[in-house]
Amino acid sequence: MPLNASSRPDAPRRGGRGRLPAPVQCALDWDPVGLIAGVDEAGRGPLAGPVVAAAVILDDARPIAGLADSKVLTALRRERLYDEIRAKALCCSIGEAGVEEIERLNILQATMLAMQRAVEGLRLKPAKVLVDGNRLPRLEVLCEAIVGGDAKVAAISAASIIAKVHRDRWCDALHAQFPQYGFDRHKGYGTAEHLEALRVHGPCPEHRRGFAPVAALLVA
Repeated sequence: MPLNASSRPDAPRRGGRGRLPAPVQCALDWDPVGLIAGVDEAGRGPLAGPVVAAAVILDDARPIAGLADSKVLTALRRERLYDEIRAKALCCSIGEAGVEEIERLNILQATMLAMQRAVEGLRLKPAKVLVDGNRLPRLEVLCEAIVGGDAKVAAISAASIIAKVHRDRWCDALHAQFPQYGFDRHKGYGTAEHLEALRVHGPCPEHRRGFAPVAALLVA
């Protein structure tokens, strides 16, 4: 059974007015000594493709400047940080749950599965796992859910960047197969452009048929 700790809504913040708070390491007084992994996901909301999770163990001896929630960074900044994280982190791992698993399990459980796969894929075993959000995957290691962790904890910020860039690159590759949908622009989200393409062309094999906008077209 997983060993879970409660979330830390009071995690410390730094930064002045108009500045993003710098991510910090989050710890409890009784935390074990050892490596800390941050975990985050990308792709819960889109209408197509897998949900992607990343787990990252940072190296305190090789700090990375500019880590933040991937959603507040430009695409170019995410790409540059992605390369730096991969070069400097002690280890990184990516886990996915595909469209079939999303349909079979539901998006929440598929997300938990992707997170579990990401943690289990780490080359080094962490003493503790910090997960963005308020839900925890089943892990055989101490873990803690942190609401807003992608803006508070450096390792979770790094995981959010790795997951986002990996999934965006997947969408770019899907665009090469199905250019009529515009995956390189909307990354699978339900934009007006995407919904119109769905109406005209119908779903492709990577569309999530259980999601309402796609399901509505199948019964129309």
